[in-house]
Amino acid sequence: MLEVGIKAPAIELPDQNGTVHTLEEYKGKKIILYFYPKDNTPGCTKQACGFAERYPQFTEKGAVIIGISKDSVSSHKKFEEKNNLPFPILSDPELTAIKAYDVWKEKKNYGKSYMGVVRTTYLIDEEGIIIKANDKVKAADDPEKMLGEI
Repeated sequence: MLEVGIKAPAIELPDQNGTVHTLEEYKGKKIILYFYPKDNTPGCTKQACGFAERYPQFTEKGAVIIGISKDSVSSHKKFEEKNNLPFPILSDPELTAIKAYDVWKEKKNYGKSYMGVVRTTYLIDEEGIIIKANDKVKAADDPEKMLGEI
């Protein structure tokens, strides 16, 4: 996980529609940047839907939400349509941003070790500085918690 107080690494990734996004285009707004393991899994769906439900409150406060996983653009499109997600979810199959934000870690499940995305949420201020970082994210609670942080 990256440290609070540092400049957020640059991102240039396509969203569910194939549109490329950078953090630079959101300068002047707070950014909720959340990394999640996989589209259409129970925890990731709860987290995404929680952000979608509260989306008007985030935009009212001048914040944008961006999700990132290593799933493909087409997987993200299906995930967006199935759950009516009103924000960009970026595709990072090459793990560029995932590694830059230090969320690619060894994980264990049923005694097996493997590499994967650790669910992590960053809050980035209007100048591109990380002001909150959380890698102990509970998927269902994260949207409400982040709303309170803004």
